[in-house]
Amino acid sequence: MQIRTGVRGDVEQIAALHAESWRTAYAGIMPDDFLNGPLFEDRLALWHGRVVEPQPAAGLFVAVDGSGINGFAYLAPRPDGRVLLDNLHARPGRTGSGIGGRLLRHALAWAAAAHPGRDVCLEVLRANTRAIAFYERHGAVRTDERVCLFEQGFELPEFEYTWTAASVPTASDPSAQ
Repeated sequence: MQIRTGVRGDVEQIAALHAESWRTAYAGIMPDDFLNGPLFEDRLALWHGRVVEPQPAAGLFVAVDGSGINGFAYLAPRPDGRVLLDNLHARPGRTGSGIGGRLLRHALAWAAAAHPGRDVCLEVLRANTRAIAFYERHGAVRTDERVCLFEQGFELPEFEYTWTAASVPTASDPSAQ
């Protein structure tokens, strides 16, 4: 498996993986009508915007092998000075195989190099206990709790997790490999 920077030609595969991941991970958490609705089209519009008109200083990374894209991570600087790990997904059926850990380490090393001295944070739905356990195993610390308002008209409780700038592994850190 190789991790590389995402490109325009990856948009449809990323959107499809994103929708598949949400339908799997958020079943019973998000409303069924949302998950069973035009989720692919929604994710395609999101990724088209992010890749065709990228946010300055954002990073998109994909985990690929001979079968295609098996995971991706997206990070973007926030106005508060932190870097948001906005997406980290491994293909359903491949979770637990190390894809997520490799992507996370790559993303954190990228953030340390591209945005030195900045904390990295993420938001995770409170009911997504598998993801919470994953982030805690990888050194993230819960720093906030709030309600996420979805533009589709529903809200769900979420946690914020953070890696302080001092704890973000760099590319030269052996644990980042």
